Amino acid sequence: MEHRYLGKNRLEVSAIGLGCMGMSDFYKGGHDDPKEVIHRALDLGCNFLDTADMYGPFTNEELVGAAISGRRDEVVLATKFGNERKADGTFVRVNGTPSYVRQACEASLARLGVDHIDLYYQHRVDPTVPIEETIGAMAELVEQGKVRHLGMSEAAAGTLRRANAVYPITALQTEYSLWSRDVEDEILLVARELGVGFVAYSPLGRGFLTGRFSSPEDLPEGDWRRHSPRFQGENFTKNLNLVSKVKELAAAKGVTPGQLALAWLLAKAPDVVPIPGTKRLSYLEENLHAASVSLTPEELEAIDKVAPKGIAVGDRYADMSTVNR
Repeated sequence: MEHRYLGKNRLEVSAIGLGCMGMSDFYKGGHDDPKEVIHRALDLGCNFLDTADMYGPFTNEELVGAAISGRRDEVVLATKFGNERKADGTFVRVNGTPSYVRQACEASLARLGVDHIDLYYQHRVDPTVPIEETIGAMAELVEQGKVRHLGMSEAAAGTLRRANAVYPITALQTEYSLWSRDVEDEILLVARELGVGFVAYSPLGRGFLTGRFSSPEDLPEGDWRRHSPRFQGENFTKNLNLVSKVKELAAAKGVTPGQLALAWLLAKAPDVVPIPGTKRLSYLEENLHAASVSLTPEELEAIDKVAPKGIAVGDRYADMSTVNR
């Protein structure tokens, strides 16, 4: 597995990471033993694991912590705080207060069963708290040895600048894929200017770009995606046109649509690291093999033609108010 570096302080991670969210929350359907999936990822050289306190809520960190017990030195462990939820799953608020930063970190360390977090993200920006205060509290965690690197998620370019002025931000995590390319307008450029690495979540369009769904009914009952604008009604049908074209290009290349989508992201720049999530061993292996897929300039041009910026129909979330702050 190729390795890449995030941020000016060069946090070394596998070129493709593993998003662990779906093992506990939001996505329904069949799955393999999460511990086996995580162990297989590590065995294949994928050392970059991504979780958050809100996933479950709380149970995903416990799951990941149990899985990496005895293998901690093989893992670059990333988790997040900021989306405050109750144990029953009720969303409370986006919380970026310094006291909550400290409280959330202590709770995550305990659930994960580790003495430090390699990359600690602010999951969403709290508009009621100056970003300087939130990042200042996060920087204190670095000074105390509880956190090694700082990250942000779905932060606007201006907010990223202000945050980085307080303490070097190692990585910005934001949705980026063939059907979510809006970060190319400004955010990626600013991140690169500041020396901030970019972690692409939902690089397979929440599974849509794999071509495994032909109708909304293919999604299990209770699956969060049933409420996602891009998976609903006419939007779903229109977005299938993109997937069909991706399938054609993938077939010509001799790879799966998902592998083509991941290879495209890896080809964008060496500071981009996708973190596809999966609950299946077979999909994990398929995703990680995308790291060995090389795309020619002609193939990249063909992909850009079928998946230009703005091609997807529908917002990324039903409520876009908490992103790009």
